[in-house]
Amino acid sequence: MTQTTYPVEIAGLKRDLRLFQIAPGLKIAILNILGDTELVQVSARALAEKLQSVDYDILVTAEAKSIPLAYALSVETRKPYVVLRKTYKPYMGDAIQAETLSITTGQPQTLILDEKDKGLVAGKKIIIIDDVISTGSTLQGMRMILDKAGAKVVAEAAIMTEGEKSQWLHIIALGHLPLFTD
Repeated sequence: MTQTTYPVEIAGLKRDLRLFQIAPGLKIAILNILGDTELVQVSARALAEKLQSVDYDILVTAEAKSIPLAYALSVETRKPYVVLRKTYKPYMGDAIQAETLSITTGQPQTLILDEKDKGLVAGKKIIIIDDVISTGSTLQGMRMILDKAGAKVVAEAAIMTEGEKSQWLHIIALGHLPLFTD
């Protein structure tokens, strides 16, 4: 019988994560925090504790699954947050854009910093927040945008990292997910 879920404990909460095939013979455990208020709150509290020693001004995340985490972390830390959007809207004005490749969709995605947020992040110390860091593509896109905006990334944080653990030792995280091969 093949395994269909992977049990994890995050900040004292237990969850069974569904395994999802992303390529032949390769599966990942899906952490979907949307709608899981309890998990978002305990994760934000635990990450806020880990970020206490970091000197920063603003939290930045990418749309969409990590928005609840950024919001809850903003409440915990009393620091503002900015969301990099995935679709350009005319009201966003002279926005900054970068392209990434998502492991969960397998498609290129665009990240966009709204013109109104360019001034907010310029010259500021930033912590990049994500729910799960897998390939680093989204991080790279966020870093590119923030660099173009004149911001300085001082730390990167996530609920979980995934894949080759040694690649993510610099990430402030609450746990790590392995890759599953058949």
